[in-house]
Amino acid sequence: MSRLVVDPIRCTGHGLCAELLPEALTLDEWGFPLLTDGAVSPDLLRRARRAAAPCPTRALRLDPRAQ
Repeated sequence: MSRLVVDPIRCTGHGLCAELLPEALTLDEWGFPLLTDGAVSPDLLRRARRAAAPCPTRALRLDPRAQ
């Protein structure tokens, strides 16, 4: 199963990812993403890719090897 991974050093808190994938991401009070679980079910995989792709700092990525 794939997992979403957030690099907190790269993230600048744009919040676009949480708008595109609210099932897996929420924002803290400063606008930084919080993963609800990280695991991406097969039915959300396409949307998770679409949420990670436009990240302006490439802080959000989908790791297909993660357990």
